[in-house]
Amino acid sequence: MGAKVESSLKIPKVVNDLQSLKTQKPKKILNFSSTASLKVCSFLPLFSQRFFIFHAVWDIGMKEMKPVRLLAILLVVVVATLQVEKASSHGDHPLSRIAIHRATFALEEPAYIQASPSVLGLRGQNAEWVKLEFGTENPKIDDWIGVFSPANFSASTCPEENPRVFPPFLCSAPIKFQYANYSTPGYKDTGKGFLKLQLINQRSEFSFALFSGGLLNPKVVAVSNHVAFANPDAPVYPRIAQGKEWNEMTVTWTSGYGLNDAEPFVEWGPRGETTRSPAVTLTFDRRSLCGAPARTVGWRDPGFIHTGFLKELWPNRQYTYKLGHRLFNGTYIWSRTYQFRASPYPGQNSLQRVVIFGDMGKDEADGSNEYNNFQPGSLNTTKQLIRDLKNIDIVFHIGDICYANGYLSQWDQFTAQVEPIASTVPYMIASGNHERDWPGTGSFYKNMDSGGECGVLAENMFYVPTENRAKFWYKTDYGMFRFCIADTEHDWREGTEQYKFIEHCLASVDRQKQPWLIFLAHRVLGYSSDASYAVEGSFAEPMGRESLQKLWQKYKVDIGIYGHVHNYERTCPIYQNICTNEERHHYKGSLNGTIHVAAGGAGASLSPFTSLQTKWSVFKDYDHGFVKLTAFDHSNLLFEYKKSRDGQVYDSFRISRDYRDILACAVDSCPSTTLAS
Repeated sequence: MGAKVESSLKIPKVVNDLQSLKTQKPKKILNFSSTASLKVCSFLPLFSQRFFIFHAVWDIGMKEMKPVRLLAILLVVVVATLQVEKASSHGDHPLSRIAIHRATFALEEPAYIQASPSVLGLRGQNAEWVKLEFGTENPKIDDWIGVFSPANFSASTCPEENPRVFPPFLCSAPIKFQYANYSTPGYKDTGKGFLKLQLINQRSEFSFALFSGGLLNPKVVAVSNHVAFANPDAPVYPRIAQGKEWNEMTVTWTSGYGLNDAEPFVEWGPRGETTRSPAVTLTFDRRSLCGAPARTVGWRDPGFIHTGFLKELWPNRQYTYKLGHRLFNGTYIWSRTYQFRASPYPGQNSLQRVVIFGDMGKDEADGSNEYNNFQPGSLNTTKQLIRDLKNIDIVFHIGDICYANGYLSQWDQFTAQVEPIASTVPYMIASGNHERDWPGTGSFYKNMDSGGECGVLAENMFYVPTENRAKFWYKTDYGMFRFCIADTEHDWREGTEQYKFIEHCLASVDRQKQPWLIFLAHRVLGYSSDASYAVEGSFAEPMGRESLQKLWQKYKVDIGIYGHVHNYERTCPIYQNICTNEERHHYKGSLNGTIHVAAGGAGASLSPFTSLQTKWSVFKDYDHGFVKLTAFDHSNLLFEYKKSRDGQVYDSFRISRDYRDILACAVDSCPSTTLAS
């Protein structure tokens, strides 16, 4: 009987599958009181999964196995699930690996670090390279360089709400770091090295510190001279987004000028004409945030965030704009000139090209800050979009924007990274767990994935045409497309406020004019073969499609696209787990269901698929990439999946149909009829 049970349980295969599974996204509690607390907290999100597996094996084993054999198998299962966490997690934020609470000053007279040039941006640049030269008489393999801004990071800057027990100490994490031997392999022998780092204008001076003791016991042995941009307050990193009306474009940017310093505005118009539109100004302080590290070592002054509203635009017309601040002494501060093309009117029959992805994050061009290979595909995705920008009309980044996780400096770095894209085409975002989730703040999930940001950064740094930015769901029209963007970090189930919004968004579109109906959300509410969802047994976000699939079917949603899982997958047109169309590459006529796509592989470390084979999965790819939709007219749509490493198409399909095909009845998609005639 024992041998038979082993065969039916297939324990070796279970263990192999578990080792390849990706568990839930990391939910590290950024508690700086002890390393032990971090380890304990990182265990908690996996408890329910481990308990499920443990209980299943125990239940069968108690009936069929000898106790000794059962305990051995249980031990293997527990070890396997622990290995899953270690192997699959995309890790803590790199900056959270630095034990800033343990940092001490141990300045050594012979040690030095020198930065040049000391003044950046003399020709108006917002990014420039700095060369560091440094040395010490006691070099170690784990010495590292931290970049701090503001340049004064001493104890005197610590707020009262963030007390430390043993001064001297540091109150803020560096905005980036790199090991001292990165560019100088012989550093450990010579004690001398050099490093090139890229800085962006972030409204304050910079300084560089040489640390010994590694990341866990950091000691400052040398501090550099200060480096600053010629105008650290300059308006930077514009990002445009569609307004609440189809003929409105918004421009959001960051500066160091508050309302007591200057009046912000946008000067814009078609070529040869200009007008000025005033901008609103927002900011926030520590009290707006919800927890550590956002309120503590991750805090950095966000400056001032301005948004101008450009109204009554002519469809598809080219406009130029530049950002301005009028100082109260009468002088003006200007950005360089940018340009964008106005959106087509709803229903307009013209070529329309849309890029969609999730979970891109940010990366550093100088190689710094990438502890744990955190977001290795981010720069490749960004570069591909920039190269093809002339063939892109609008971008949707559907959650997990930059993975700042409470380290606020990373938002500036992200907006700098995407500036060539976001300043030229509308850059629309959705809310993800790494933007919003925090216990006790109304988020649907009670984890700590936002690092204490609780949505504040996403709601301020980017404009979205919501009725209430704290409720991050909205609709937007782009020509022949209607996009309904859900907020998976708030309850979407039937009877909720968001459910009513989703139904209204889907129901109110005129499909004769806007035939392409697209549903977007961060977490996978449709279908996914990601290993984390397979462990749940739901093959999607638990409770994801129970309420929504009847809406997708009733209103004939063409495609649902999601992030959260860091891979690419496409399903057949599907309803209630059944493929409604067996075609794979050229759909003609009615789909009779919705095609679901996971497109969360834009940058963050990849998520494995389950080894289980599902009938509804048409194409999977364990690589970084993004999705592109091209509407040629009201009857023809092209879907493409492109890899970030080369920009080539690796999966595609077409939809060809007429309006009557949208009207045609499918299961649960037509109203009741009567025999009376």
